[in-house]
Amino acid sequence: MADQLELSAALSGYVREFSLREDTVLAELREQTSQLPAGSAMQVMPEEGQLLTLLAGLTPARGILEIGTFTGYSTLCLARALAPGGTLVTCDITDRWARIGADYWRRAGVEDRIEVRVGDAATTLEALIDERGAGSFDLVFIDADKRGLPDYYERSLTLVGDTGLIVVDNTLFFGRVVDPEARDADTEGVRAFNALVRDDPRVEMSLIPMADGITLIRKRRVTA
Repeated sequence: MADQLELSAALSGYVREFSLREDTVLAELREQTSQLPAGSAMQVMPEEGQLLTLLAGLTPARGILEIGTFTGYSTLCLARALAPGGTLVTCDITDRWARIGADYWRRAGVEDRIEVRVGDAATTLEALIDERGAGSFDLVFIDADKRGLPDYYERSLTLVGDTGLIVVDNTLFFGRVVDPEARDADTEGVRAFNALVRDDPRVEMSLIPMADGITLIRKRRVTA
């Protein structure tokens, strides 16, 4: 069995040439985001955005929750995959960056499907549990502050339905998870989350070595 293939710049370019279907609206939003401080590092890769669209469509998702909006590239990718009549709730600590994405959501014709909530993520998630109840979302995408990952994961398990999917970004965290010198709160948060999910008997999971690490999680099926 072959080991994981090292993705050189040439091979990465080949994948982008033969896989990526990024349209003008997404490309322009990605370009504008790249001009922001740490913009390129904080937004999802276009290939990851395309994967999110595919996963949301496979669910299929009538209700999507996104934890961490930034400029709304992934928001747009997910909103486009909503089932008819579906809605997406995206939350962030500030609306400063989401205001950038709103124009692109409008241009893509999905603005009316998106609800932006501003504030502390844990508080927002608790409010959603109170308002909508358990199992009210078909897909949850987590791309927020990393020190909060274990907490966001637990609340997301409550909010996602039994047949739903949780997708978590940055679970390799720029390779810092294997650096013994990296002891900052965000790196430790990712490590704690990865260990928690690995050992959680309630779920099935897979950490995919794509982009900055993407973990897919669903609740374990109960068999007779």
